[in-house]
Amino acid sequence: MTDVETGLRDRLVDVGVDLVAREGAQALTLREIARRAGVSHGAPRRHFPTHLELLSAIARRGFGELAARTAARGGQGPARARLTELALAYLEFALDNRGMYELMFRHDVLESGHLRLRDTSLPLFERLVELTGAARPGVDARTVAGALWANLHGIAQLWSWGSLQLATGAADFTPLVRAALDAHLGPEDA
Repeated sequence: MTDVETGLRDRLVDVGVDLVAREGAQALTLREIARRAGVSHGAPRRHFPTHLELLSAIARRGFGELAARTAARGGQGPARARLTELALAYLEFALDNRGMYELMFRHDVLESGHLRLRDTSLPLFERLVELTGAARPGVDARTVAGALWANLHGIAQLWSWGSLQLATGAADFTPLVRAALDAHLGPEDA
């Protein structure tokens, strides 16, 4: 691939990342990305034969940012404290990047096999499994981590809709994270 081709490929992904941030995942059409990139509506097909491949490339950027955010938090201390930091970073990413977060976890994008997104998303889950096992030895860490992740994903979704704030009166999701960790790992002082 030439530098010009690589440049156009990167520009299409950059435009998609910007578009999803501004308008959400539903705005990510090939035609709109091409228009905003200043190329013909057929140009993206030379780099991304299917719409799903372009969406996968955009989602890959999101997984990269999520990985960077979670890696920057909670590298030291007890496993429970690191899990708390990982959960908070995860929720902050989800709420700061709602369109990208939605795209990243779309089943069709993850299952498409394009750009091996599962290989990009699974290391974060493996870190969650590792910390869960360290925080609560003797449990099936993979299952508990899966339940915790589902709980965090639900918190992210319900918080973004405003439902949890309304139901709980909470102004911050930190107490919900602590409650989720208590529910899955047992109380911190136990």
